[in-house]
Amino acid sequence: MNLPKPKKQHRKNQNPYTRILLGIELLFAAFFILLVYLVFIVNPSQNKQTKIGSTYMTMNNSFYPVLNEQIANYIDNRHGRLYNRDPALIVDKQVQELNSFINQGVNAIIINPVDGNSIKIQEALHKAKTKGIKVIVVDSQMKSDRYVDCTILSDNYRAGQLCAEHLLRSRKSATILLLEHYSAYSANNRIQGFTDTLKKSPNHRNFHVVGKINTYGQSEITLPLVEKALKNGAKFNTIMALNDQAAVGALAAIDEVGVKRQIDVYSVDGSENMKKLLGVNHNAIASSAQTPINMGKTAVRVAYKLIAGKRVPPKIILPVYLITNKNINHYNVLGWQ
Repeated sequence: MNLPKPKKQHRKNQNPYTRILLGIELLFAAFFILLVYLVFIVNPSQNKQTKIGSTYMTMNNSFYPVLNEQIANYIDNRHGRLYNRDPALIVDKQVQELNSFINQGVNAIIINPVDGNSIKIQEALHKAKTKGIKVIVVDSQMKSDRYVDCTILSDNYRAGQLCAEHLLRSRKSATILLLEHYSAYSANNRIQGFTDTLKKSPNHRNFHVVGKINTYGQSEITLPLVEKALKNGAKFNTIMALNDQAAVGALAAIDEVGVKRQIDVYSVDGSENMKKLLGVNHNAIASSAQTPINMGKTAVRVAYKLIAGKRVPPKIILPVYLITNKNINHYNVLGWQ
């Protein structure tokens, strides 16, 4: 038996309100697609993750991990990405890191150069600039700032001055050993501030630099070199170290050799290790304190401003102050300031 086929329902018999609702839905869908297009296509910066590369002469110095932590926190809070590398005081390795940042397509590079005189580093920064990458130098400087957007420093010259001024108040004469890092501009500025202040003193003839050692600012390098100098009979009663790491190595060498005479040790940083020795080790006298926390926060904010096309000063100098074995109780010895 053949059953009659059901009649097809023609669209013209549909409820007119259904067709109106369908039209409204299509209109909203088109509007949403257009909105997505405007946000993610027309304005790509909203869809692009900010990427920054950071490289410091060495991470074997608590100053730089603390500085970098401030940068990392700021970037993480803005859902960006940080590439951090450690050249371990090797110029060629830092150049490789810079090229890696360029290949990663970073928006900015924050660098503490292994050697501010290095042509290789300068060429790598030039390459970065041709790619539109912003360059921020921290805690030191390049010989030429041609390819640098901003240099952020502690007042290194003043740091050396503060140590010299304290020495002049404390002693009527001194024979001085300088612990240096020849290729680091920041270190050279500290030592220059120290020696210039002594030379300008009315009693400058009573203060003599009797030796210099290139320590690279590392405790493990400083210790045996100062120990050797002491065993060889070097006559000095004062040490001016470019940083706390070198100072700590020198203090360890003095203890190792068993020197009985007073040797005043000055330095720059205000690190946890040096602050713990001030007031405990009679040879530890003072450290001009800088703050990696402020430097890191300043550097990353400058980087984001530059990426956004805003203008920033070509150089930013951060203040320093002297922590001594007499005022150490006024400062927190746990960590950096």
